[in-house]
Amino acid sequence: MSHPDYRLNLRSLGTPRGVSSLVGPHGVGASPGDKKSKNKNTRGKKKSIFETYMSKEDVSEGLKRGTLIQGVLRINPKKFHEAFIPSPDGDRDIFIDGVVARNRALNGDLVVVKLLPEEQWKVIKPESNDKETEGAYESDLPEELCGSHLLQQSLKACNDSPDVIIEAQFDDSDSEDGHGNTPNSLVDGVKKLSVCVHEKGEEGAGAPVTKDENTLMSQDARASPEKSLQRSAKVVYILEKKHSRAATGFLKLLADKNSELFRKYALFSPSDHRVPRIYVPLKDCPQDFVTRPKDYANTLFICRIVDWKEDSNFALGQLAKSLGQAGEIEPETEGILTEYGVDFSDFPSEVLECLPHGLPWTIPPEEFRKRRDLRKDCIFTIDPSTARDLDDALSCKSLADGNFEVGVHIADVSYFVPEGSSLDSVAAERATSVYLVQKVVPMLPRLLCEELCSLNPMTDKLTFSVIWTLTPRGKILSEWFGRTVIRSCTKLSYEHAQSMIESPTRKIPEKELPPISPEHSGEEVHRAVLTLHGIAKELRKQRFADGALRLDQLRLAFTLDRETGLPQGCHIYEYRDSNKLVEEFMLLANMAVAREIHRAFPERALLRRHPPPQTKMLNDLMEFCEQLGLPMDFSSAGALNKSLTETFGDDKYSLARKEVLTNMCSRPMQMALYFCAGTLRDPAQFRHYALNVPLYTHFTSPIRRFADVMVHRLLAAALGYREPPDMEPNVLQKRADHCNDRRMASKRVQELSTGLFFAILVKESGPLESEAMVLGVLNQAFDVLVLRYGVQKRIYCNALPLRSHHFQKVGKKPELTLVWEPEDLEQEPVQQVVTIFSLVEVVLRAEATALKYSAVLKRPGTEGLLDPQEKQGCDHHSDQRED
Repeated sequence: MSHPDYRLNLRSLGTPRGVSSLVGPHGVGASPGDKKSKNKNTRGKKKSIFETYMSKEDVSEGLKRGTLIQGVLRINPKKFHEAFIPSPDGDRDIFIDGVVARNRALNGDLVVVKLLPEEQWKVIKPESNDKETEGAYESDLPEELCGSHLLQQSLKACNDSPDVIIEAQFDDSDSEDGHGNTPNSLVDGVKKLSVCVHEKGEEGAGAPVTKDENTLMSQDARASPEKSLQRSAKVVYILEKKHSRAATGFLKLLADKNSELFRKYALFSPSDHRVPRIYVPLKDCPQDFVTRPKDYANTLFICRIVDWKEDSNFALGQLAKSLGQAGEIEPETEGILTEYGVDFSDFPSEVLECLPHGLPWTIPPEEFRKRRDLRKDCIFTIDPSTARDLDDALSCKSLADGNFEVGVHIADVSYFVPEGSSLDSVAAERATSVYLVQKVVPMLPRLLCEELCSLNPMTDKLTFSVIWTLTPRGKILSEWFGRTVIRSCTKLSYEHAQSMIESPTRKIPEKELPPISPEHSGEEVHRAVLTLHGIAKELRKQRFADGALRLDQLRLAFTLDRETGLPQGCHIYEYRDSNKLVEEFMLLANMAVAREIHRAFPERALLRRHPPPQTKMLNDLMEFCEQLGLPMDFSSAGALNKSLTETFGDDKYSLARKEVLTNMCSRPMQMALYFCAGTLRDPAQFRHYALNVPLYTHFTSPIRRFADVMVHRLLAAALGYREPPDMEPNVLQKRADHCNDRRMASKRVQELSTGLFFAILVKESGPLESEAMVLGVLNQAFDVLVLRYGVQKRIYCNALPLRSHHFQKVGKKPELTLVWEPEDLEQEPVQQVVTIFSLVEVVLRAEATALKYSAVLKRPGTEGLLDPQEKQGCDHHSDQRED
């Protein structure tokens, strides 16, 4: 499904992409006015710059024959002339060199490429230590493995204080994929840094480097020791324009005031240099732009590409609107949402017409006859204290034989979203709620999200439940699925549940708990939480014994000023036992529902698979670990998890090393994907690598994910509540693809929102100091993971007061020796050796011109090193639910 072309909406929101430099995103020529071409419309010296696309028929034939290859295009945010698509065989990425070879495709587009003759392949020299071949990812990790969260605003929660603590709420935090959280590739401007595999040196050694720097390397068996080759290709067709074709950026006048173009067009420079510069008609621009261009130098605009002709280096576009001043939260946020195609417009009237009228709404009497009535049971929710869309509730009842009846109760969203309605269409198109640091863009109207569907306490709610009989060790004795009615007795926060877990024998005073309905007591809820915690620990222990993987990474939460909305501070979100409790039962429910819908509809089940890691990158990482003498076993998800768990101690240094290695291990991981079972013939491909289970799906978050709504409908059909689905597998697969695309866009937006707020925090509160651990050593720079904030940054030698620096390989390990210029002329220069896993002290500083921040090293021996007693952000986990 191609990217929807949403109409722009005039609300305030935007992108943390720093002010673009004046250099355009093309190697060819600067602004059109600078061209000394006879052709006044400056469409280049050649008649055509780009090749005509192949016909659909030829593309189809070429893909069948294997002469053409398709894949998602990734353009390096640091070097926009370099692009890549994944190799279908999991080997080294295929390189696309230059804007012309890219043939007008944009980042994220599904393209078809043709390999170039071998003599035109990229030559990779082993000494190029500052580069790497795999092309920058925008943190393409499964949300599950990297557990992003829903960050929600809640001004109501802080009446006593001017500050708002923004808590992580699980968003796409399917730790199902082993990741406690998205690799916090926070923004450098907007260009996210991501750690990657090493490059091959002369002795086969190497350091992991950021993908943004794109070292060229290959392990082509035919290559000589002096050089190797990387397959190179050109784009011949765009299968799906997944990029929104919208960009934020800045307006400039053309350079040549005497040209015909100057009188018709302005030049739009996108903040993201992967998007071409764009001619926009002057009639779209502010009326006084031509006479007072400097007044708009810091104004952020949105532009949408409408055409890009074969004979022009520049695209044609339409200026959509002015967002406001660059660097301010709302304009930047609106830019982010628009660039990633997030529809944040108000729900149209025909959608709102689908909602129940005559509020307050009550459950119709006939529903009670169709459902199991659980309103008297002790059922409760556990969520972040700021959460308003409560998808899931839990219950636990002791049985006479010593076993327990445990229930997971999920909001019955499908009841309120009739299939084929306008509401259904809009929800399907949005596909997911999008969580920003300061707000949420909901998938469904707020009446549903926060009232009718949300499992708010002490009100009757329609739910879909999975109820098990479990032993205290978590063994399933029986399983029941069905539609139910519940009445949650209380809304616990994670802090409430955590205090119950940590104080198993203490009677918690009523004032420390939220209101509890009179039919139940605090002691009853406390008992249920402790029992669920005990079973969850057993379930978790068994899951990892059975070979599951989790890659916990640092996750930031912000404290916002109540009045201004600006970040006042941030902290690493701690992932505790109360989070793990909820996660285990959500995982259990999702796995149970996956089995049930696949049993009933083997061709039409909507499932979720997680492919194994990319082979080439994994092999590189294995070799890298061997060189460092790290006993890592990459043979399976479980083996990797065991290695990460057992290799490191629990002192500060060990925990930091584990953090860095976890980050490296995340790079080869692939995205988890929704799919229709009937479109894959090999059941082995259904597997979920990180969870190490044969079948998995999403059932537990239908308020914020449309995939879960589709799964609810399938489960309802499997249980005889409704007719079996009549949608063909290929149609269901298209819907699954769209859900995948929108989840990825949502994840990007969340990362950029976090990056925006962190960049503003550095600007407002910086400079910020922290210990950091080195995770890559290059010729002229090195990469660090800043432990207090979970940010990856590159530190350049030329930004430090050094007398000299020297790069060498010691054995197979890269090493950079820094010789510091002495502060006092009478002192000797201080030497500092930087290797992988070195602990260093860094300072993050804002850059003057844009929302960017840089990292520099503190001079060795200066005061201010952090107290070794401090946890230093090493003892942290991300907040997250399985889903």
